[in-house]
Amino acid sequence: MTAHFSPALFKFLKDLKQNNSREWFQDNKPRYEAEVKEPLLGFIAEFAGPLGKISPHFVADPRPNGGSMFRIYRDVRFAKDKSPYKTVASAQFRHESGKDVHAPGFYLHLEPGNCFAGAGIYAPDTKTLGKVRDRIVEDPKAWKSLLGRKAFRETWELSGDSLKRPPRGYDPEHPLIDDLRRKHYIAVTNFSQKETTEADFLKNFAKWCKAAGPFTEYICKAVGVPF
Repeated sequence: MTAHFSPALFKFLKDLKQNNSREWFQDNKPRYEAEVKEPLLGFIAEFAGPLGKISPHFVADPRPNGGSMFRIYRDVRFAKDKSPYKTVASAQFRHESGKDVHAPGFYLHLEPGNCFAGAGIYAPDTKTLGKVRDRIVEDPKAWKSLLGRKAFRETWELSGDSLKRPPRGYDPEHPLIDDLRRKHYIAVTNFSQKETTEADFLKNFAKWCKAAGPFTEYICKAVGVPF
C-alpha cells in the first residue's frame, strides 16, 4: 500500500486560506492539481472496491466534475464571505438514489487541523427528516441497539444541530426526544492529519465506514432506499 495524501495537501490548503484570491489560485493551480485534486480522485477510485463490500448502493465516482469530489469553488452568490475557494478537500460517497449532499452517504473531510469522516444524512428536507424520526419512534429498540454496538460507539459519535424544542407532533416526554430533536442524522469520527498521510489510511477509512454501516442502513430504510 502507498499513501494517497501527503503533507503537501495540507500545506496547499493552508496557503490557500492565507491567499484566497483568483490570482493566487491561478498561479498555484499546478500545486492544486498535483497535491490535492489528483490524490483525492485516486483515493475515490480506490475506495470503490471497499465501499461496494459495505453496500452496493453507494457510489465512489472519481470523475473530476459531477463525481464524489466536492468542487473547490465556493458558491458566493448569497454569502457575506466572497472568498472564491474552499480551503478543504472533501468527498461524499452518496447513495445511488441521491442527487446532492442531502442524500444518505459517507463523507471524507480533509482540512488543516480538522480531519474527520461522516456517515448518515445531512440536512434532509422536512419530509425526509420526519421519516427518520418516525422510524425511531416505531423501532426505538433497533435505534438504541445500533448506537450501542461496540464497533460503532468506539469510533463514531452523533453530531449536528438540534431543535431547541421537541418537533411538532412528537411526545416531548419520549425517552429518545434528544435524538428526535436532531436536524441531521449524522455520525462523525475524527482523525489526525498524520493519519491521512499513512499508507493504511484508506484501509482504516473503509473500516470506519463499515462500523457505521448499520447506522447508515437504518437511515436508508427509514427514508425508503435500499442498503
